[in-house]
Amino acid sequence: MSDSPVQSSLSWLCSSFESLATSELYEILRLRAEVFVVEQDCPYQDLDNKDQLGFHLLGREGSALSCYARLLPPGVNYPEASIGRVVTSTSVRGSGLGRLLLRESIRQCQILWPGKGITISAQHHLEKFYQEFAFTTESEPYSEDGIPHIRMHRSGSRN
Repeated sequence: MSDSPVQSSLSWLCSSFESLATSELYEILRLRAEVFVVEQDCPYQDLDNKDQLGFHLLGREGSALSCYARLLPPGVNYPEASIGRVVTSTSVRGSGLGRLLLRESIRQCQILWPGKGITISAQHHLEKFYQEFAFTTESEPYSEDGIPHIRMHRSGSRN
């Protein structure tokens, strides 16, 4: 199978909070606000004092930030590592970039915290998407910022 045009032009950066340039942090916060607050019409406190504890995965096509995920170490949200704030720009939706982002997020978690599982709080309508990546559902739906979510887990022993 050949690389998709998106995959072949995509570059990844996984960085600690301290290593982010001010311009990179601004791009991250802007993308998160565009999607999670404006597009999803969900005013919530995005800045939760956890950004400083995690790693930030940026996916770029050229100079444009196309996708992003926040990777938190074990013990911050859950006993396991976690992936959150998973977001793609509206300009790349439907291109397969979300799958590439999740695959790279899992890979980076395996590098950063070898052998550790990953627990996420996923929007309920994305349950099947996360199941494609070996996440299993661990909870009934619950409301998080007015949006139905479920807790899902991926074993640390998976590749």
